[in-house]
Amino acid sequence: MSTLRLDLPLLLPSIADDQDACVARLASLLEGRAGVERVHITHTENGTVAEHEIGEHPANLPNNSASLCIHYDAEQITLSQLNDIATRAGASVTQRFAHALIPFRAVGAEDSGARLESAVRQLRGVTAATANFAEQVVRVEFAVTEIQLAAIESLIKDFTSPVGTSKQSWHARNHELAWSLAAGALTLAGWLISKSEAIPRTASNGVLIVAYYFGSRDNVGHLVKDLRKGHFHFNIDLLMVVAALGAASLGAWTEGALLLFLFSLGHALEHYAMGRARNAISALAELAPQTAIIRRNGEDKTVPIAEVRVGDVAVVKPGERFAIDGVVKEGVSAVNQAPITGESVPVEKAPADQVFAGSVNGEGVLLIEVSSAIGDRTLDRVIKLVTEAGTQKAPTQQFTDRFQRVFVPSVLLTVVAVILVPPLIGFWSWSVAFYRAMALLVAASPCALALGTPAAVLAGIAQAARNGVLIKGGAHLEALGAIEVLALDKTGTITRGEPEVTDVVATEGSERAQLLTVAAAVERQSQHPLAHAIVRIADAEQLPTLQADGVQSVTGQGIRATVQGKKIEVGKLAMFAGSSVVPSSITDAVEQLEDRGRTTIVVRSIGSNPEWLGVIGVADQPRDNVRASLDDLRSAGIKHIVMLTGDNAGVAAAVAKEVGLDEVRAGLMPEDKVTAIKELASRGSVAMVGDGVNDAPALAHATVGIAMGGAGTAAALETADVALMGDDLSKLSFAVGLSRQARAVIRQNLFVSLAVIAALVVATLSGIARIGPAVIAHEGSTLVVIANALRLLRYQRSARS
Repeated sequence: MSTLRLDLPLLLPSIADDQDACVARLASLLEGRAGVERVHITHTENGTVAEHEIGEHPANLPNNSASLCIHYDAEQITLSQLNDIATRAGASVTQRFAHALIPFRAVGAEDSGARLESAVRQLRGVTAATANFAEQVVRVEFAVTEIQLAAIESLIKDFTSPVGTSKQSWHARNHELAWSLAAGALTLAGWLISKSEAIPRTASNGVLIVAYYFGSRDNVGHLVKDLRKGHFHFNIDLLMVVAALGAASLGAWTEGALLLFLFSLGHALEHYAMGRARNAISALAELAPQTAIIRRNGEDKTVPIAEVRVGDVAVVKPGERFAIDGVVKEGVSAVNQAPITGESVPVEKAPADQVFAGSVNGEGVLLIEVSSAIGDRTLDRVIKLVTEAGTQKAPTQQFTDRFQRVFVPSVLLTVVAVILVPPLIGFWSWSVAFYRAMALLVAASPCALALGTPAAVLAGIAQAARNGVLIKGGAHLEALGAIEVLALDKTGTITRGEPEVTDVVATEGSERAQLLTVAAAVERQSQHPLAHAIVRIADAEQLPTLQADGVQSVTGQGIRATVQGKKIEVGKLAMFAGSSVVPSSITDAVEQLEDRGRTTIVVRSIGSNPEWLGVIGVADQPRDNVRASLDDLRSAGIKHIVMLTGDNAGVAAAVAKEVGLDEVRAGLMPEDKVTAIKELASRGSVAMVGDGVNDAPALAHATVGIAMGGAGTAAALETADVALMGDDLSKLSFAVGLSRQARAVIRQNLFVSLAVIAALVVATLSGIARIGPAVIAHEGSTLVVIANALRLLRYQRSARS
């Protein structure tokens, strides 16, 4: 693990208390985040740099002397994620630092990524570089005042080949495969010639030398580039070239050519197989059309998506895909949002509803006011975050990287020992020792080990994104699969997030319809969410709409108005205290409803003889599939599920009983939720599910932070480690199941890789396996672990309905 230090200038207020609050808020968000090791303050005083812990720095520090110092692991958290969190608390990152995802094309050896990382990190101004060989992309973080992006791209282009496009020839896009097939054909030809007594041996060797050229072209090319730049790496390219030359020196030209052919063919096939996983992500970009129909000056015109601007009105016809994010201005239609949110059924859209690029329109024509054009659409953010997620290394991958850094030099030392020691003690001849040492180079090459974990991570993240779940890195994919405790916010997570009428209790002499009609007439004049709930149910039951006059609001209590000549009061029971005797039928109804977690609204008609019409119970109802989703999570391995809410204990307990939670913690402030997360962590790895904004501190301190409704808010996408793109908790059981399967695949790949290396080492040293079979087993194991990883692209877990 490489720890980096990032110093950010603090934009602090002049008031000490505000300074403390700003810095403490930032530290709270950062310190609980995986990958952040330490956050503290530094400032310059008389030319000397002083360090202070959060809360211990001197008051009223000048803005130009104070910095926030963040020590972080670039393989677990990216600069862009730090940027998203830090800027909300008052620090400015974007003015000094930037990050970029730069695609490349390299097939030859798995450690090409490590070589590329090393070269990029040596550039002045680059703070971090992570190359994902499996996904063929480099994430680079750099200081914009010290280096330009073009200089970094130029270096990467020198190390690799440009990314292929559809306009390139087949050879340009598949030259590795072409060279490998040429090497194979020439190897076969050389072997056949060597079997003919009529043709000189030199002719056979000449053909095999050409086979060597094509088989080693990529490997030697990488080595020459390194040497030209003054770098020399003990890597897999070097191991293969040395092994082939060693075989030639022993006169085993055919075996050396076979080694290079199979090695290059294996990597060409690996490139194809890994391309399947990459295509699952790149296919997201193809969901949205490249043109849109825009209505301007009364005319409809098809324009490139790049020319669409916020505020334009787009026309989306039946069956067409949305090219933009926006709000429905006119029309009604069912929209299939599955490509973005993973929802299994179309969602009805009407004026004021939000739509997303990549969704498919149903049978109605919709006019959409554009809210986000290309670059800012939810789809664009998802593609960027999923691509970036592939560059964040999972813990197992970090382990294999560290293992390889020790393993490769150890293999080279062992090879030298195998060449020298046995002949010196008379155990083997020099030719036997040298041959077995070359075979050992092939056997011990950690190709499968290098690709097994990133392939699984890439496939897992891609499959999650295709099903409406955004997992923002391999570390989070592995961590989610190990979750034992789940904490959920109530409002908007377990419940729908808006109150609904659940109970209507009419008094004797009154009727349900009369109670709702009168109450709705008065509440139409109010903007309170409870009032909206009453109006909605009255409209849904198609009750008469009455006019209310003389509306008078009673602050914090209710509202009064005149309806059909009668004065009506609607409000809390406390609103009527002292004005008259409340009948027991009303107080009993209120008590029973509140015991069940309802908010109560009493309705009466004022006059010489007050008439009590009844009580209406309102509650934020659980989502339809919550109980089934929680059962699925338990079957997926979650041992304890708890609600963390700021609501009162009675309401929380009622909701928890209805959905079947294990524990409830109510009346919590945001800082109390953080404390609860820390306590729950003692029971095992804990995930927190919230809205991605208000629950940000708790999300940051959880092992995995999960945001609901990522498609509806950029903040949810940016804050959490995992985002459920639709407001569907059932997708969480899918994500947990997928993550557990990914962890199993990673362990399987790790076991297969190490087992094959161990078996081949023994077989080659004992003379059981020669170079040819060792190459076949070696490359075969690499393809096996990639194929095993690609199984994740077919993973499905059906949530109960």
